Amino acid sequence: MSVDPSAPMNYVDDDASSGSGDDGNLLDGQNKRPSVTPSSSGRRKRSRKATGDAIVDAMLEIAAASKMRASAIMKNEDRFSISKCIKVLDEMQDKSTGLDDLDIELDEMELVAAAAGYYYYNSITRQIRCSSSPSGSGFLNVVLEGPDDLCREMFRMEKHVFHNLCYTLRHRGMLRDTAGVMIEEQLAIFLNIVGHNERNRVIQERFQHSGETISRHFNNVLKAIKSLSREFLQPPNICTPPEILNSNRFSPYFKDCIGVIDGMHIPAHVPAKDQSRFRNRKGVLSQNVLAACTFDLQFIFVYPGWEGSAADSRVLRAVLDDPDQNFPHISEGKYYLVDTGYSNMEGFLAPYPGVRHHLHEYRGANQLPRNAKELFNHRHSSLRNVIQRSFDVLKTRFPILKLAPQYAFHVQRDIVIAACVLHNYIRHEERHDWLFSGIEGVTVDELPDFDEQPELQFASSIQEQIASSLRESIAGVMWNDFLNKWDQW
Repeated sequence: MSVDPSAPMNYVDDDASSGSGDDGNLLDGQNKRPSVTPSSSGRRKRSRKATGDAIVDAMLEIAAASKMRASAIMKNEDRFSISKCIKVLDEMQDKSTGLDDLDIELDEMELVAAAAGYYYYNSITRQIRCSSSPSGSGFLNVVLEGPDDLCREMFRMEKHVFHNLCYTLRHRGMLRDTAGVMIEEQLAIFLNIVGHNERNRVIQERFQHSGETISRHFNNVLKAIKSLSREFLQPPNICTPPEILNSNRFSPYFKDCIGVIDGMHIPAHVPAKDQSRFRNRKGVLSQNVLAACTFDLQFIFVYPGWEGSAADSRVLRAVLDDPDQNFPHISEGKYYLVDTGYSNMEGFLAPYPGVRHHLHEYRGANQLPRNAKELFNHRHSSLRNVIQRSFDVLKTRFPILKLAPQYAFHVQRDIVIAACVLHNYIRHEERHDWLFSGIEGVTVDELPDFDEQPELQFASSIQEQIASSLRESIAGVMWNDFLNKWDQW
């Protein structure tokens, strides 16, 4: 039977690198089968079994010698063909690859068959590995062509948001299609991992790619989405937010408020030598993430990576003292709302200390405020609750933030940033996203503060006086209106 050297041969995982762990175990030189000893006459008198062993030996030698050369071929993003196999074999003959150690002679067609068989064997084993599941692109098509709920569940966003994000990443050159994995599938791999906290092995089975391919595309997408942070983590508008302007409870009292700042503790996986620093006051290993958000549930600024034992006020001071962190400039007279874990200072308005300020403390028989300070703290806490709702949506969409992922710590930090970027992107593309719609008008109970009092008083006396004066004036006007107008408190 004649063989056309130029005939293409399909390969299931063209994008997979030959340096995967499974191949590495297969290609160990010590695992070679013993070669067949030729007869003294030098003639090729081999049984069918000997021929099979010889082909397997050739397959192993080809694989062992082609690790770097196969990678170079794959960069051309063309599918595998027998003609390319012959080219690899020709290159092998020009180099010392160990084929001379075989004491049998194989003609060119047998070598070609061996190389083709090697790739065919890989394609078959990948198909058998999860024959009951669709291939990677098949799984992607099932999700994108299926019900809307399936896309929300698997990719954590609406279909049109997913397609728009793929277009952005492709159009700007942040990601590129490869021979075996399109950008849509690369993004789907990433979203499956962060949206379900799935392990690499599970994603291998789902998308039918090697572990190395999954890991590589996860990191590529992570880097691409993180690079969008400057565009989608934007400083707040200095105008009074509509959420304040349209509420008699908050306007005109908080008309100069531009956002909310708080700390978020994300479980962390760190080496044993660092665990004492990352163990927070509840005994959990975590990273302390400083976050600022608008009243539209969008993040303004995110600063992950601080050890869990660090106080919120210390993290904020480190950010303000480091111009490289690019914390948004606070215009004169404007301020962020902060909780009791931060100092009350110019630009950062905290509630009155020693006065009930958690929303659950105003329920039941004691719900009415008894003085100006309690009224101020209640409304301050009600307005500040927006950041708890933002955290709730973020962690619900990306459960990887609820558990410590088994990644290097710098990757854990980047995952937090990427999750916040995607959070804002989805809010921008689809305001009626099901998670955002479900949180509207809902009060999320605050977890008990890790830092009920600031660790240190960083603010100067002048800054404290300015902030205290502002707080007193707001509380006084608010209490007077509460007593005289009694619209709602």
